[in-house]
Amino acid sequence: MTQETWHEWADKLYRWNLSEIAASFLEAAGPLTLLGAQAIYLGQPLLTTFTAPESIQSLAELLETPAKKQEFIEILRTYIPENSSGGFSP
Repeated sequence: MTQETWHEWADKLYRWNLSEIAASFLEAAGPLTLLGAQAIYLGQPLLTTFTAPESIQSLAELLETPAKKQEFIEILRTYIPENSSGGFSP
């Protein structure tokens, strides 16, 4: 579920021209992303009115796990929409 969700997010961020900004923000935030994850956990009851609980959980896990965060940053930096050239760049 996580990888599938990440690819959906990468697609949306790419279409909105925010993929590079999001990747840079995640890198620059460093350990502060742990606080963001805790805020998401606290706000989860409210956030589930706007999006699926699985997406919220996935985002919180991404922010609190450095390896997952780095993996998502790599996805953001290499993502090319399927309709333009067939997926991710090498």
